[in-house]
Amino acid sequence: MNIFVCVKQVPDTETKVIPTGDKSYIETSSIKWIMNPYDEYAVEQALLVKAANSDSTITIVRVGAVKSTEAVRTAMAMGADESILVQCDQPLDSYMTAKAIKGAIEKSGKTPDLIFTGKQAIDDDCLQVPGLLAHMLGIPSVSVVTVFEMNGDTLTLKKDSEGGSKEVYEVKAPVLIACNKGLNTPRYASLPGIMKAKKKPLTTLTLADVGVDENDRKVKYSDFQLPPEKPPGKKFDAMDEGEQASVVGNVVGLLRNEAKVI
Repeated sequence: MNIFVCVKQVPDTETKVIPTGDKSYIETSSIKWIMNPYDEYAVEQALLVKAANSDSTITIVRVGAVKSTEAVRTAMAMGADESILVQCDQPLDSYMTAKAIKGAIEKSGKTPDLIFTGKQAIDDDCLQVPGLLAHMLGIPSVSVVTVFEMNGDTLTLKKDSEGGSKEVYEVKAPVLIACNKGLNTPRYASLPGIMKAKKKPLTTLTLADVGVDENDRKVKYSDFQLPPEKPPGKKFDAMDEGEQASVVGNVVGLLRNEAKVI
């Protein structure tokens, strides 16, 4: 069984993000990068499937800068067998990213049985790449999956719906599954796993190798700005009983007219 897992490297949630000088993107030189948290569930689910199907191989696919391979190495340290990195230093839109991943899968020479992704990336929150990739490959996809059951080549997938109910899908491989929190508990990479990851195959491709160029761009980013700073909080002294009615009136007025919460 050929299993592919798509991972993205994103800024750590505690990173202070600032725009570049020309406001075309964010400054990346000092960012601490981590694997997209939702992709961790995708890697873990692939490892669980492999544990139940010993003849399986797990290939990690990532599109990004070759100098930053933390996410790929982490996935291989967790237990993935090999990785493909499509080298790209500039930000791509969702369509270009999906096309690059499709090209990388085709370049591997393997026909995918299962493709796992996270439901979304926490940096751009587009939620588009899994659906685009499945469409390009001509295979079904199910997103926001929280329950995975496999019986041969038939999968039962469940996702949370409104009102506390679950949607249930029954599909046959090949299929793309976008994983959500709650599907499993991602394991930590062990020290032996980290050492082994250094020797596992990492294939590097260019955008040209996977048939992607600037003509594929559908979205161009510009004018990145930080959100306006929140104004300082206001304090009121209501210790004097004679002033309490006035203070309460001021607070209620601000809540109604300025904050607009009542």
